[in-house]
Parts: sequence; structure tokens; C-alpha cells
Amino acid sequence: MNQDRTPSMGQVTPATGSAALPGVRPLDPWIESYADRTHGMRASEIRALFAVANRPEVVSLAGGMPYLEGLPLQALAETAHELILRRGTTALQYGSGQGDETLREQILDIMRLEGISAHPDDVVITTGSQQGLDLVTRMFIDAGDVIVAEAPSYVGALGVFRSYQADVYHVPLDEAGLIPEALEEALTLLRTAGRRVKMLYTVPNFHNPAGVTLSMERRPRILEIARRHGVLVVEDNPYGLLGFDGEPLPAMRSMDDEGVVYLGSFSKTFAPGYRIGWAVAPPGIREKLVLASESAILCPSNASQLAISTYLAKHDWQGQIKAFREVYRERRDAMLEALAEYMPEASWTVPGGGFYTWVKLPYGLDARAMLPRAVHALVAYVAGTAFYANGEGSEYMRLSYCYPTPERIREGVRRLGTVVSEEAELVKLFGVEGRHDEDAVDQPGPEVS
Repeated sequence: MNQDRTPSMGQVTPATGSAALPGVRPLDPWIESYADRTHGMRASEIRALFAVANRPEVVSLAGGMPYLEGLPLQALAETAHELILRRGTTALQYGSGQGDETLREQILDIMRLEGISAHPDDVVITTGSQQGLDLVTRMFIDAGDVIVAEAPSYVGALGVFRSYQADVYHVPLDEAGLIPEALEEALTLLRTAGRRVKMLYTVPNFHNPAGVTLSMERRPRILEIARRHGVLVVEDNPYGLLGFDGEPLPAMRSMDDEGVVYLGSFSKTFAPGYRIGWAVAPPGIREKLVLASESAILCPSNASQLAISTYLAKHDWQGQIKAFREVYRERRDAMLEALAEYMPEASWTVPGGGFYTWVKLPYGLDARAMLPRAVHALVAYVAGTAFYANGEGSEYMRLSYCYPTPERIREGVRRLGTVVSEEAELVKLFGVEGRHDEDAVDQPGPEVS
């Protein structure tokens, strides 16, 4: 697939409130009072799918929900019971704005697996890594500032960036992750245009949604480019320990502790319901992170923190991660085999870990326009447009293999393959309709196999 190495600007233009017609009461009487930044907010395409995708008759290949049935639930219930009996007055009380010190020390053990050496004081506990991303963006971004992000990029991050009125500049990735030459070109172009670039946002390991991993050879090159241009790197790494082959790759933070803010999470390796993540940042940024977190939530949940800390102390958490890796590897294999059988006319990435594969549809098919027909066929996915700030990606879809069983994955892909084949036949009969132009065929995205 030929890629356009010139990234395209995803301008976020705040909508302006419009006055109500005379004599007509507006649906929202407060519309004129909202801050400008609220006008850029819109519902996540993934969240909007939940009501449909959670119906039992629908095979959901959409959401990235971990396989929690693999956890030792009985043992965890007993641990939680004991925690409340023995430490209930602490667990149910307010806590430190930076987070529980014991948990922060345990997080250091987790990050050592990826080569990160840090001090407990460097760690800030957050309400999921999503809050960490929100806080960093709030601290650095003024309206109109530029955030450079991979194309495609995590939909939750794009929502955060939009809410702070940032302009997102997409840089393409391929099977080896973010392309250094494209990043250099983008940052030079933006500087020449007089734009203020504050951050590079990247998901280097088992990318959401693309499923690709930033190669070891490219990691120091990306960091050097960002350093030379004075751009902070935000490394979002919820999947780093969920690789299917070999040891975890060294984190970018392990190579640069001054220019990288690292975001981690227990949502993918333990349980998202606790809503506990963390950020590791240089001292100045860390201090402001604590202040920003305190202003937002006062303190993270003590009950959640102590529950996770107890789990890490009393259970074989590394063994549990290995078990998850095998579960997800089996499901990844089921997904790839089903795609080869039922959708050979498409192409897709081959993830080495994580939850997702990124599928490119045959020419002329629009994943977003096709979604209602797929849901009618009782299968759900996420259209690629959700992962671009500028509405590109209509020829892509993200498929998740983490939650359904291998049998359900196979059935879901079979249903989806039928829809794709029928749509492709319609394109052959009636031509391509609803596409913007011929260039839409090769929008920036990873090379697929």
C-alpha cells in the first residue's frame, strides 16, 4: 500500500452556539452558556456501540474488554473481605493525592520488567491511565496548540485532545510503528508554519487500534527527534506486558527519563473496574500532576488502591499475566485464521500482543456506512473513522479479539465476511458511492499483511 508521507492536519473547530428561533424554546436552554471547549465534545463511536454490542445475540468484535473470567475471582473475593475487615477504616477513607506509597513501590517492580528505573516519588496514581492523559493534556495544552499523534490513534486520546481544543496532526505508522522520517517531516513543517507543538502522543506496544509495535531500532530515533524539536513524548502503554512472544520490550521511558511521561494501567493486566492507573514523569511535571489530580478528584480511591496492592502482594500476578497472554494469543490466532478464511479480499495487521487487529476493506467499501448492515447481521466492530481526528479511515475497521471465545470470534468473522462480500458485490454492480475522492483509498495508516 502506498502511503502519503505528508500528514494531514486534523483541525478541531469549535462549533458556535446558535440563537434559538423566536418563540421556539431550545432543547438545551444553557447552550449559550457553555465554555467554547465543550462544543468540540462528541460521543465516542465505541461507547455508542455498547448498547447494541452487549446484546447476547450480537458477536462484538468492537470493545476492548479484558477477559476477566480468567481471574481467580473466589480468591479475590476473600481478599477483599479480609481487606475491609482488617483495614476498612483506611480503605474507605480519604488518601494521598499522589497515591498510596506501597502501591507506588509495587508499580516500580512492574515497570522494571520494561527496563524503567524510578523512585516511588516519581509515580502518581491516577483514576485509570485515561485520567493521567487528561491531566497531562490539561497541563500543557492551550487552545490551538498542536499534538502530534499516530494515524490512526486511540479514540479516547482523541476525545481528550478535542476537549482541550488541541489541533491533532496525524503522522503515519507502518508495520514497525511510527515512521521516524514522517515525524521529522511533520515537526519541521509545523515549526516552519509557526505552530506550537507541545506533545507527541504514542502507543508504542501492540497499538490501539493498529495492533503494530514500534521497533527497537526506531525507539531511540523517535526520542531523539522529539528531543531536538522540544516536544514532550507521552508514552501510553497499557498493553506492554501482553506480548505473545519473548520478553517485554524496553519502554521509551527507560531510554529518556526527562523527555517522556509514561502512562500505565491495571485495566488490561488486572481489572478495569478498579480504575487505577499511574503516570511517571520528570520532577517538575510530576509535582504539577499531583496538584492537577487533587483539583480534579482530591485523591484516587483508597479502596481500589489497597485492593490492587493486596492482590500484587498475595497473588502470582506475573503468572496471571502469562495466563492472559496465552488466552489472548489463542484468540488472536482464531481471529487471523477466520479472517484468512472468510475475508481473504481484505488485509490486516498481525499483532504480536494486545487486543486488536486493524483491517483494511476492499476498495470502495466504507466501514462506517457498512456498520448498520453488520449489526443487522449480528456482528459489531469499530469503524476506522473513530481513530482519526479529521474523519479519515473510512476504509478501515478495528477488530478486537480479547473478549469473545475463539468459537465466537470465528462466527463473528464469518458473519462479517458475508456482509463484506455482499457490500463488495454492490460496489461492483453500482460503482463506488459516498467516497470523498480517489485519494481516500490511501489515507495514512499502517501497512497491512
